[in-house]
Amino acid sequence: MSGQAERGEPATRRRGDKHRQAIMQAVRELLQERPFSELSVSTISLRAGVGRSGFYFYFDSKYAVLAQIVAEATQELEELTQFFAPRRSDESPEQFAKRMVGSAAAVYAHNDPVMAACNAARYTDVEIQGMLEQQFEVVVNEIVAIVEAEMQAGTASPISDDIPTLVRTLTGTTAMMLTGDPAFIGRGDDDIDRRVRLLEQLWLNSLWGGGRR
Repeated sequence: MSGQAERGEPATRRRGDKHRQAIMQAVRELLQERPFSELSVSTISLRAGVGRSGFYFYFDSKYAVLAQIVAEATQELEELTQFFAPRRSDESPEQFAKRMVGSAAAVYAHNDPVMAACNAARYTDVEIQGMLEQQFEVVVNEIVAIVEAEMQAGTASPISDDIPTLVRTLTGTTAMMLTGDPAFIGRGDDDIDRRVRLLEQLWLNSLWGGGRR
């Protein structure tokens, strides 16, 4: 009996993973059709092909699904940036800026429209706001540590000594531009490559263009 149970566990786990992923994929798809505020557990469950009881077996609420997607996006960003690795000795400031901005662009593209929907809802939904702020703080703190280490080594020349505020401004601007916020890019602008190039220059000149060597 124990052997049968052990053989059955991987299959059960695979089914569980499949159902969990189906629920997350359903949320991604539905966010292309309507705002998050209009999604219900019933709608998500129907799209995912699981019952309501099945939904609640994996997630406490629709916010828990979104939190998992955002957490995975943050993990993806960490992996692409090599876990926010400091600039290597053979890596120029230009290459560092490309690594950071390019990684962020890839994550936002891979998780669109989830990230765009989150940013759109953050002003009216307290739970989403808290979720994004938590993610934001993780990224800001990682980058602040990198910049401060470079300043101590004399290899960075930021335009301001207030590094936390500078990094917060750069990170926030990056998020808004990559999610297509009209306040930052205007309306009807879908040239993501142009935005990425601008952001690379913004980071480069903000962190190494201060003239203090």
